[in-house]
Amino acid sequence: MTVDYQQLNGIALAYLGDAVYEPFIRQHMIELGYTKPTKLHHHATHYVSAKAQAALIARMQDTDILTPTEVDVFKHGRNAKSHTSAKHTDVVTYRISTGFEAVFGYLQLTKQTARIAELAKWCMTEVDEGRVSSVK
Repeated sequence: MTVDYQQLNGIALAYLGDAVYEPFIRQHMIELGYTKPTKLHHHATHYVSAKAQAALIARMQDTDILTPTEVDVFKHGRNAKSHTSAKHTDVVTYRISTGFEAVFGYLQLTKQTARIAELAKWCMTEVDEGRVSSVK
């Protein structure tokens, strides 16, 4: 069964996208040598927090790394009405990060695994090389 991503709301795409993006970050933390749970969690937030994801999507837009369809999916996710509230950030940042996650959900549903890996690697490099900060 094929799911039409265009028929899904942005929150559903983000739900899937969060699960798609996070394993890349978890593996990256292990590869960097972090093994203690508190260190793993602390360092992972530099990649997966709402602030980090909002900064990453801004950088993606600045560097034109996203395809036009990915930009549309981001906007669809960003503009989705959520009935939950952000825990550690403002509403705007939370919505932007929802759009970021929606892109990964869309890529998963459209079976673009190479593109997922490419974008995840790009995100990790941007954070690792200090071009993106999770602190605004």
